[in-house]
Amino acid sequence: MLKHRGFPGRLPSTDHQFVIRRGNAKGATPLVARERYRDRSPSDRRADVGFLAALIEHFGDEPFERGNLDAGRLSWLLGREVVAVGKLDPRSYEQLLRVDLARARASFPEIFAGHDAPDFGWEQADDEQDDDFGDDSGEERR
Repeated sequence: MLKHRGFPGRLPSTDHQFVIRRGNAKGATPLVARERYRDRSPSDRRADVGFLAALIEHFGDEPFERGNLDAGRLSWLLGREVVAVGKLDPRSYEQLLRVDLARARASFPEIFAGHDAPDFGWEQADDEQDDDFGDDSGEERR
């Protein structure tokens, strides 16, 4: 499973995770396109915005491997702002995905608002993540 180094581990000051630490021995949690209803909590909506903003900042519109990105968080965007490259294998850590920037801009215009765009404090969150994000061998990165 590819680990996306430098990708935010979670939305700062919340429990909304963006990445997983290690692959599931029973196989990857399947990706399932989830319906976003209007009555979702504000923190869930902010997590969607933050995760999509991180995807755009990290990958742009280039294809990327699912790797250690959280299946639940991806599922809220799957089939709309995040699309499969080729046929979707929902249980594969190697599945290629890409951000559909046109759909992202239509659904989340605040990400593209320039100086009015939300500040998620990624720099601060990246520093915290690097301190405790070990590799598969159980050793801490230095």
